[in-house]
Amino acid sequence: METSFKEIALIDDFSREEKASNGHSWHYVSDTVMGGISQGSAHHGEKQGTAALMLKGTVSLENNGGFIQAALDLASSGSFLDATGATGIAVSLCGDGQDYAINLRTAHTHRPWQSYRCALQSRVTWKTHYLPFACFEAHRIEQPLDISHLRRIGVIAIGRPGPARVALSRLALYRDGSSG
Repeated sequence: METSFKEIALIDDFSREEKASNGHSWHYVSDTVMGGISQGSAHHGEKQGTAALMLKGTVSLENNGGFIQAALDLASSGSFLDATGATGIAVSLCGDGQDYAINLRTAHTHRPWQSYRCALQSRVTWKTHYLPFACFEAHRIEQPLDISHLRRIGVIAIGRPGPARVALSRLALYRDGSSG
């Protein structure tokens, strides 16, 4: 039996250059905030005829570094996105065939190195990945993922030195179609 998925809330479809669909802006973040030397950028563009956010750069493990990321606040400062009722996050992604991760931060991730991550492999053609919240693993935090208090989402190239090139064309909360 094939599982069906229903999109229940758009996070961003990259149709607006200045702001995401939720009214916030995407930001580039790298390990330089912690002394690393990875270099990159995040900008709006087009990939294979599709509007997208492009993350590209070079990841270096020198100086205890090792990541580049494009991140989006999911709510205004002091507020949170409540994803209760959603099964997970749908991500339309096209890349270079390398592994990336979707990174979540919540009300409980107070330190910059704390997050919840779900790894995925990019393809050179567009593919929508359905990432259930259960696949997000805690990174340097003991608290379980609280989907009622989501603060930030990001796409991250981490822990693998070398070039990184990935594009996102859509992010949304989804619900498993068989769950109502």
